Amino acid sequence: MSIKFGTGGWRAVIGDEFTKSNIQLLAKALSNKIHAEGVAGKPVVLGYDRRFLAKEAMQWAAMVFAAEGIVTELINKSSPTPLVMFYVMRHELAYGMMVTASHNPAIYNGIKVFTEGGRDADEEQTADIEKYIKEAASGDVREMEYFRAIEKGLIKEIYPLNEYLDNIIDAVNIQKIKDAGLKVALDPMYGVSETSLATILHTARCEIVTINDRHDTLFGGKLPSPSAATLRALQNAVADYRCDIGLATDGDADRIGVIDDTGRFLHPNDILVLLYYYLVKYKGWTGPVVRNIATTHQLDRVAESFGEKCYEVPVGFKHISAMIAKQDAVLGGESSGGLTVRGHIKGKDGVYAAALLVEMIAVTGKKISQIYRDIEAEYGAIFMEERDYKFTAEVKEQIQHTLMTEQKLPALPFAVERVSYLDGSKVYFQNGGWVVARFSGTEPLLRIFCEMSNPQDAAAVSKAYEEFLGL
Repeated sequence: MSIKFGTGGWRAVIGDEFTKSNIQLLAKALSNKIHAEGVAGKPVVLGYDRRFLAKEAMQWAAMVFAAEGIVTELINKSSPTPLVMFYVMRHELAYGMMVTASHNPAIYNGIKVFTEGGRDADEEQTADIEKYIKEAASGDVREMEYFRAIEKGLIKEIYPLNEYLDNIIDAVNIQKIKDAGLKVALDPMYGVSETSLATILHTARCEIVTINDRHDTLFGGKLPSPSAATLRALQNAVADYRCDIGLATDGDADRIGVIDDTGRFLHPNDILVLLYYYLVKYKGWTGPVVRNIATTHQLDRVAESFGEKCYEVPVGFKHISAMIAKQDAVLGGESSGGLTVRGHIKGKDGVYAAALLVEMIAVTGKKISQIYRDIEAEYGAIFMEERDYKFTAEVKEQIQHTLMTEQKLPALPFAVERVSYLDGSKVYFQNGGWVVARFSGTEPLLRIFCEMSNPQDAAAVSKAYEEFLGL
């Protein structure tokens, strides 16, 4: 059995572990879990993105659910992951599934499982699913022929995009955006967001320039993750067409990337700070904010200035959504580009985040670059260094032992205030800076994040870890 859930669901290389037999084994295990919990009377909604074999994988899973007497509702066009989460929440379903590997390289595919309320399955749920997988692996996995299942009403094809988009349109100030007459550049990164974003922006009478919107399972030869390296074409589009903002989403549209009006790439940390600042200062919302251990502490400064608190959680969006619900937080997000806002779905949504950013420009009457300058003038500048390292299984074991078992640290150039092992090894410095070293839950990488008041200090601390761990 080779199905293991990480921080973003199950992901595997296509043809290696992402196979029809494993997909159907997962469907069988989830079917058994559903029957055991007595929720087989509710349908399971399934969606897929534009990755290779994604639609087929969705259908293979549905054929197993049908054989087990469970009705599935299949979203019959490639769609954003947040649409599936929204549908689970709005229709009060017990489970949903999305076939996607999100921002991973094109050779990967995977499955995300959502539970009641449209939440990402948490560790307890995924551990339970893995237990059912082990049990199911020793038996037979049955399937019902696809069109026979349709005839019997066990598979239903749906396309609920409009109710998801209408919910977003109702949540933002469309009239203000109409009045602003904005020009927006879109980069779906060959993924699934173009229809959703274009519909919202056309409704708001924005002028749109779109690039990279065709269906390409290789994502143009690039990683389908919005970053400074992958969004150069969007930067050019913003400059060439004099756009107010450039918006990009990852392969399944749960993460966002932004180019400001000057052509500058906004780090996901900047986006979180901008939106929290906007929602509290300009829209009058009240409440704390949530971030993971590898996300900017600038959020802490902004929250404190408004008499609020910033809560820190481990990496994995399920932790963020759980804390948002617990603390009634305004917003929660992570430095990899995922965020959600109170009152919307319980997970990441790049489409809704994009709509809010456009609203922010319209409501404030300011360029996005000016709003960020206002924030830096009030709270000071802050810089993050991010480094990724590949490793062998042996090296991973050595690093894990050094950092987590022996709890050793390199010789660091700044005084240490405290160390946390909530998720990896995180050092908090007395000067307000911090560094964390942790293993990725979605890729075979060690990640080091360091945030300081200047880039030289952040690079120096990261270098100390690199030399200490022999990376």
